[in-house]
Amino acid sequence: MNDFQAIADRVEIEALRAEFTDAVMMRDRPRLASLFTPDGVLRMPDIPVEQVGREEILAGGERLQSQWDFFVQNTHPGTIRLDGDTATGRAHLHELARTLDGREGLNYAVYHDRYRRTEEGWRFAERVYEVRYLDTSPLTGTAPRATAAPAPAAASFTEPATAGRLERVAAALRANGFAAEILDDAAAARARIKDLIPEGAGVLTGASETLRLSGIDEDINAGGRYDAVKPRLLAIDRATGADEFRRLLASPDYVVNSVAAVTETGSLVLASGSGSQLPANAGGAAHAVWIVGAQKVVPDLSTALRRLEEYVLPLENARAQEVYGRPSAVNRLLVLNAEPHPGRGTVLLLREAVGY
Repeated sequence: MNDFQAIADRVEIEALRAEFTDAVMMRDRPRLASLFTPDGVLRMPDIPVEQVGREEILAGGERLQSQWDFFVQNTHPGTIRLDGDTATGRAHLHELARTLDGREGLNYAVYHDRYRRTEEGWRFAERVYEVRYLDTSPLTGTAPRATAAPAPAAASFTEPATAGRLERVAAALRANGFAAEILDDAAAARARIKDLIPEGAGVLTGASETLRLSGIDEDINAGGRYDAVKPRLLAIDRATGADEFRRLLASPDYVVNSVAAVTETGSLVLASGSGSQLPANAGGAAHAVWIVGAQKVVPDLSTALRRLEEYVLPLENARAQEVYGRPSAVNRLLVLNAEPHPGRGTVLLLREAVGY
């Protein structure tokens, strides 16, 4: 290798490391993932995290960044050792962070890197993050809110997600332990339910406009194919059969429902006025299926809560007034960040907007 090539390689690798920090600071997760080789690995043993491949790195970055109130990363040059089309090196970091749940501090860390020359240029084959110093003392500073990105307008809560965005959500859900499928429309979900739920199974349906408009609610509760829980609930005298009512709600074989929002980091958000349908979704049901219209995709949990309060609740309140004669409220909130029992939860993401 001549001296000019070595200089060019060093400049490009240093630019790669700078690009990584810029992508982190700008919360540009797709760009961050693209800086790795397709089989690249990001390891953070102190957290602990190990993400293999661009898809996992993208999903992991979205999960991590959705937790930040603010994050500042400064990267300082370290070593680069060239060896033909591969190289190794180190970069030194100083970071400040505060998460939405109040954790905060500063640290000094080192990235131990392996690089590989590709057709796209130099890329990370591996980054291993090692914390050298951690101080969790309260930070006195704040992130200026005036510089924050403007919150999405309510109109955006009705717009279907793009195909690429749905793919990213599906990947994040799978990384979190959910099964996830992307279907064309509600009719496809209606047919898929028959494959997912065996005939004769006990099935509880949630109070969902998605299920009503798609015909899935009628299929389950009036079609005769399943042991439908909802008709049995309607037949119970609440005064004398409260315990039976509660048990039927809490632990059916299957629960079929929708959600108020699904985040790009792979979390599902559900809400209820009474809380009666949440135990089955949370884990009481042996299996769960959630049908989610494309307009319910949001970037992160804070936007999911905005969607719930500003868009979903007014519509649900109007429906509750008409059907029950009383207003609705977000008295119970359920956030499913992961599914610890593989095979239990399935999310059917639709390419069309359904429900609210």
